[in-house]
Amino acid sequence: MAFRHDLRVRYGECDPQGIVYNANYLAFVDIAFTELWRAGVGPWMEMTDRGFDAVVADARLGFKAPARFDDELAIVLRIVRLGRASIHTEARIERGEELLLEADLRHVVVSTDTWRSVEMPDWIRSGLEPFS
Repeated sequence: MAFRHDLRVRYGECDPQGIVYNANYLAFVDIAFTELWRAGVGPWMEMTDRGFDAVVADARLGFKAPARFDDELAIVLRIVRLGRASIHTEARIERGEELLLEADLRHVVVSTDTWRSVEMPDWIRSGLEPFS
């Protein structure tokens, strides 16, 4: 099942031409991923309090059309693969029926003690599985 998070573009997220600045698209995807996490696993800080974190290892963005100030956007995420320590996610940013961006992300689960990858705990895996 895909996860959807809606947001409206704020003025400060745009460049002088009134178009969303390119780096902000990754921020939008990150916001949606955090909300997916909250829905499936719980608040991010509960994970870090237990000694784990998930960090972005790879991100690829494919721009299709620009978003502008005050646009209502849907960020749609789907977990495509849960590895031993990694989470592969596909994201789409849409304005109505129009596709604005496609993204592929890979997060890696790490220990907060060493910041090295560790096997994903079952409670994280089971929380994310419904979004695959």
